[in-house]
Amino acid sequence: MRNIGISAHIDSGKTTLSERILFYTNKIHAIHEVKGKDGVGATMDHMELERERGITIQSAATQVSWKDQVINIIDTPGHVDFTIEVERSLRVLDGAVLVLCAVGGVQSQSITVDRQLKRYHVPRIAFVNKCDRTGANPKKVMEQLREKLDLNAVMIQIPIGLEDKLSGVVDITTMQAVYFDGEKGTQLRYEAIPADLEEEAALYREKLIDAIAEFSDELAELYLDGKDIPVELIQKAIREGTLAEKFVPVMLGSAYKNKGIQTLLDGITSYLPDPGDVKNYAFDLDNNEAQVELVPDEKKPTVALGFKLEDGQYGQLTYVRIYQGAIKKGDELYNTRARKKFKVGRLMRIHADDTEDINEAAPGDIVALFGIDCASGDTFCGSGLNYAMSSMFVPEPVISLAVVPKDKKASDQLSRALNRFTKEDPTFQTFVDPESNQTIIRGMGELHLEVYLERMRREYQCEVTTGMPQVAYRETITQRAEFNYTHRKQTGGAGQYGRVAGYMEPWPEGDYEFVDSIKGGVIPTEFVPSCNKGFREAIKKGSLIGFPVVNIRCAINDGQYHPVDSSDIAFQMAAIGAFREAYRNAKPCILEPIMKISVDAPQEFQGTVFGSINQRRGIIIASSENNTSAHVDAEVPLSEMFGYSTVLRSLTQGKAEFTMEFERYGKVPASISEALIKSYEERKRKK
Repeated sequence: MRNIGISAHIDSGKTTLSERILFYTNKIHAIHEVKGKDGVGATMDHMELERERGITIQSAATQVSWKDQVINIIDTPGHVDFTIEVERSLRVLDGAVLVLCAVGGVQSQSITVDRQLKRYHVPRIAFVNKCDRTGANPKKVMEQLREKLDLNAVMIQIPIGLEDKLSGVVDITTMQAVYFDGEKGTQLRYEAIPADLEEEAALYREKLIDAIAEFSDELAELYLDGKDIPVELIQKAIREGTLAEKFVPVMLGSAYKNKGIQTLLDGITSYLPDPGDVKNYAFDLDNNEAQVELVPDEKKPTVALGFKLEDGQYGQLTYVRIYQGAIKKGDELYNTRARKKFKVGRLMRIHADDTEDINEAAPGDIVALFGIDCASGDTFCGSGLNYAMSSMFVPEPVISLAVVPKDKKASDQLSRALNRFTKEDPTFQTFVDPESNQTIIRGMGELHLEVYLERMRREYQCEVTTGMPQVAYRETITQRAEFNYTHRKQTGGAGQYGRVAGYMEPWPEGDYEFVDSIKGGVIPTEFVPSCNKGFREAIKKGSLIGFPVVNIRCAINDGQYHPVDSSDIAFQMAAIGAFREAYRNAKPCILEPIMKISVDAPQEFQGTVFGSINQRRGIIIASSENNTSAHVDAEVPLSEMFGYSTVLRSLTQGKAEFTMEFERYGKVPASISEALIKSYEERKRKK
């Protein structure tokens, strides 16, 4: 069995590729295109919204079989706004196909995906797609994989012809030419390598053997002795290197033109890991969270991770990856976070938006449970186990928007929609602003929130009006400041008393740290955590513009208590007072999210793109040109990026496109900082 994900930059052809895989594995009998003229659209993009926009919004799962091998496939979105879909998929996958465009090469989102693959230690095959496009250059893409992503990437196929002359590939491992004949490329024809490619193929074979020799002593010996190396040995060494994440085989083709897909499926089964090749760990909650290795053996007690929820009209569907043991219909499982037992009523296999009831699922399977109450990232265990698996990394939202329902009906529907969406997507958050009493939604970008607003309209008939997008600013301090604050309150009977002294200072390594330097019991041990609690409360809202305070360290080294009047609350209040007193003297400043943006435009618009970035307080990091297009990387504050897509389109006659992702927090210039503080104070005055 293989569990693989298909991930890549926007428009590299992930969904087109997964559509072809479904076709060649006989899962579907007709190919539909992503922006389907036939009104059907790709199988994996099953939401109406996805078909209209021609983008993937939710990751979709399916299971196919190829030459007696079962492959679970998850097609993930390319837009950084839906990054949680990629995170949660990679968390439960054993291998991945990194799809790259033969013209665009390694783009900004490819770098993000690669970072996610490395975070979860997912071995990968690189597939250079769109080799039929004008300007296709798979060799350049391989060089970029080596330079930009620092991967040991080596081509194990070379193209026979390129652009409109692409007719097949040469397999370097078997030294054969493979052609894809027939209307849909279903008939594979193996022949000798064309004479004009023999020299190039020999050169790439040399490079390949050189790169994989370190993964097989037997192969290295044969190579040094100048003997023939069997194909099985080459493939075994490629697999070893790929599993160790020290080697990335590069394959190529064109999904749209039906070339190279069957050989990629062979590559997936030959080089990517099965569940037994991957080490997975859980933490034993009954034993100080000791790390336990999980074994893909169905006789062992079950351990499974719920990695994705879908709340449909009939109830909740929970996508589950089984790591150990099996799940059968009617089994009793234990949710270790909620500490609740539940019975498996319905167990399903997923194929995009279709489901098929099954009676049992084995280790390594990705299936869905129906109608159980749980959260994303919960661990389900069988008899007697109390394990938790590490959850996925959830990035912080960077943009927020106020939403106001148009009428009473919309108001009821809004709370239902928000309940469902926040449960399904950890990067989509909602809260009621205590000052304005408005409902605020937060997400990863304009497109992310736009898609959810559209889904509210369609799925819940909920009409809302939206306010101006708001940026998630932060506050911090720029210098050290001392504090010495006494909290006194006398109200008949026992009063409140606590004094805390110490300092606060900038701390770039994290958001907040508390240091206890109390000596001689001047503050009793039981009240020290109260001081920490007070500081934590105080950093939730800075005094400049009311946003959270980050990169700060608060240390206490002196204080005083009263045997009767001191209490937990007294020291919390003293810490809050001390924080506010010192904050003013620590030269606070405002930080804003800085986004990394990548713009691709035709060459004649390069100057226009530079100008549009400079106008938005952007800093250009790098720019490169190839035959016809220019690529620009820049850092721009998020507050300047609203509506940029419309502006960019009008400046470049609709020919440019850009992607954007969060990079870091940076200091706001003085003039903007003053304006932000002024408007915050005006809002406070009005209240």
